[in-house]
Amino acid sequence: MLPLFERVAPGDPRARDAIARARAFFRGELDAAGEIRRRFVAGRAAAGLSDAAAVAAARSAAQAAGVAHMGAHALGAAAYAARAAGSAAPDDPDAAADEIRWQITALTAETRAALRRLPPLGENTAGPLGGGLLARGDLAAHIRLIQAALVKV
Repeated sequence: MLPLFERVAPGDPRARDAIARARAFFRGELDAAGEIRRRFVAGRAAAGLSDAAAVAAARSAAQAAGVAHMGAHALGAAAYAARAAGSAAPDDPDAAADEIRWQITALTAETRAALRRLPPLGENTAGPLGGGLLARGDLAAHIRLIQAALVKV
């Protein structure tokens, strides 16, 4: 999703940095406390943008960085990526679903197992899968598709 953000904000490194930090955290190179403090930086990159795909891409990066805080943010990252894909291709009604299918096939067995352990969207009121932004509209629909696909795989 980074190209969707960077085509609109080519000089803004925040989304790319959030993805790099998420990967470094996964490799054990960064601690959770530091990443919790920095998790909102990429989300601020969405402020002021009018391009829906770029906004969703920045929010996807922010959700990815939020995984250091709570693993359920991985589903938020995936949902915002699907929104970005759909926004980038308004004439393709399958763009978001195609992105979700790609995400599911790209998951490692370890990541798939971790995502399966998360509560279904809306079941637990605490955290990002509770009653907040991820539990409404297209983001909720995307997360439900992802969680349903995880059960089947």
